[in-house]
Amino acid sequence: MSLVDETSRTPVTAADVEHAVRLSVTALRAGLAADWGVQAGTLEWDCWETVEHLSDDLFAYAVQLGPAQPPLDGEVPYLWEAKRPGGPRNAVHADRSAGPAGLLQTLEASGALLTAMVRTTSPEVRAYHGYGVSDPEGFGAMGIVETLLHTHDVAEGLGLAWTPPAGLCDRVLARLFRDVPDDPDRWRVLLWVSGRADLPGRARPEKWRWYGEPVG
Repeated sequence: MSLVDETSRTPVTAADVEHAVRLSVTALRAGLAADWGVQAGTLEWDCWETVEHLSDDLFAYAVQLGPAQPPLDGEVPYLWEAKRPGGPRNAVHADRSAGPAGLLQTLEASGALLTAMVRTTSPEVRAYHGYGVSDPEGFGAMGIVETLLHTHDVAEGLGLAWTPPAGLCDRVLARLFRDVPDDPDRWRVLLWVSGRADLPGRARPEKWRWYGEPVG
């Protein structure tokens, strides 16, 4: 395992958030004609619910940075609720009549909100997250991790190809995970650290989390 060297770490940027969401939407558009009611990978949610949850994640990270005095002890109090028992608790719910194309439009819009907030918010700003009070870079990195992993889940359910850039994976690993394997396949490492894949010679984590606190 290797601890992150902050002096050599490449920061996560708003452009990275924008890029991750664009790649996700492009990949998922290949499945517009598929059945989005099928299970998303190993999750308990279906593909529609998972993208809806991802859109909600990006929205939630954006609005957490929004108030003049962002909260340090809780979330901005939107109403998060599930549409069914066991479903994701979201503030953002897509109109089902708009179909998968409309669902992806909500993903694009939420991604644009987070991109804008990461780009325009002072790096000195801090806001609450359950995994540690964080800064704009941290919220951007969290949004990217959610995007990469949940796109993987949905792509697995819909039978689509999905392999994000190694550099993007490496930047979010360095920002949010305190120590990670040196394996050169950075996407595989991100899947492993989130309990979604195996690495040779390493047990798959049963529990996982990231660390949102500012670094450096």
